[in-house]
Amino acid sequence: MTRHRLAILLGCALFICTSATFATVDAVCKKISDKLASVSFEECSVLEMTASGHSSVNGVPLLIKEYPPLKQRKSRGRILLVGGTHGDELAAISIVFKWMHTLEKHHSGLFHWRINPLMNPDGALQRKHQRTNANGVDLNRNFSTPDSQNGAALDYWKVKTYGNKRRYPGPYPLSEPETNWLHQEIEQFKPDVVIAVHAPYSLVDYDAPSRKNAPRRIGHLYKNLMGTYPGSLGNYAGIYLGVPVITLELPHAGIMPTRRQISRLWTDLVRWLVRNI
Repeated sequence: MTRHRLAILLGCALFICTSATFATVDAVCKKISDKLASVSFEECSVLEMTASGHSSVNGVPLLIKEYPPLKQRKSRGRILLVGGTHGDELAAISIVFKWMHTLEKHHSGLFHWRINPLMNPDGALQRKHQRTNANGVDLNRNFSTPDSQNGAALDYWKVKTYGNKRRYPGPYPLSEPETNWLHQEIEQFKPDVVIAVHAPYSLVDYDAPSRKNAPRRIGHLYKNLMGTYPGSLGNYAGIYLGVPVITLELPHAGIMPTRRQISRLWTDLVRWLVRNI
């Protein structure tokens, strides 16, 4: 047993951790590796992610990897990184795994990271992947924002998207277990910045009370501020809570960036964090 797993067994307070917990995590890794050619089972399993205590509509555990502060230095801030909000954006899942392996080698304690590489496993891991979750809800329109409480998300969906099924915001805010998880994660972890990875618009978006610190460029992606939508994560965290949200839109949903591009994206992202937190 590794020291990491021993620490989990000794320190679990929220739920009972047994060998079944690890088997469940490995089962999710098997599903991920079966779906994504760019993420092997070993590449997923060796990360020793843990179950968050929350699951998708279909009962798939939402996994977390934490890179906590180190004893020898005080971290500059807390960063929450999320991939796979939309299940048909497979590159947005795979690239987060690549960055986690970078942290495995180079985590210096500069920041305290909490990472979920796949927020929407039901949409991504089925035979024919889809944008929405198992209930047909666009998770990035299901957050609780002041405008969504009065039905603005549903109104926007009906009028602006003509009832596009890919963008259905759900019957009411936070109707979905996946958005409830992220809502709770933000409340408890209290991140200084939230980073969400999407595709395929090839840009950097930024939502915050002030956009003066918006990154001009991250890797090969350039700033293009798209605005916010009722029920979106950028609206909820960036505008309503005042927690800056960086959205990285990769150029392709199904094609990975090159190794060099993946590395440059990560380097520029960390540089922005160093300058702005």
